[in-house]
Amino acid sequence: MLKTISPLISPMLLKTLAEMGHGDEIIFADAYFPAHSLGPAVIRADGLRVSELLAAIIPLFELDSYADPLVMMAPVEGDALDPEVEARYLKALFNGEQGRGVARIDRYAFYERAQKAFAIVVTGETAKYGNILLKKGVTP
Repeated sequence: MLKTISPLISPMLLKTLAEMGHGDEIIFADAYFPAHSLGPAVIRADGLRVSELLAAIIPLFELDSYADPLVMMAPVEGDALDPEVEARYLKALFNGEQGRGVARIDRYAFYERAQKAFAIVVTGETAKYGNILLKKGVTP
């Protein structure tokens, strides 16, 4: 155990966050995401919700200020989003701070970004469209 580092952050996740450079991307994926077939390193965080992990890592992780730092999957035509999912994620990341948003890209564009990601963290999240991509920025 380390002081001030959440016990939700596994040693592998902590190492991964430390190794990432600015502009690198990490996916926090739901339990259904096809992470192992996409190519990047996969870190398992079974049993944890994405929002719990986001709240745990954000004190350690600077988001990119020059590009969309948060990207989620847009719904497939005819499908609907649960707005509570995005609200949970934004609350975890920004503690209710207003004016923050998430960019949405289609499913296949999200998979393409995931293939180039530094790592994919597979969680126990069961919310539909519960995947989010974070882009790392420069630590001030």
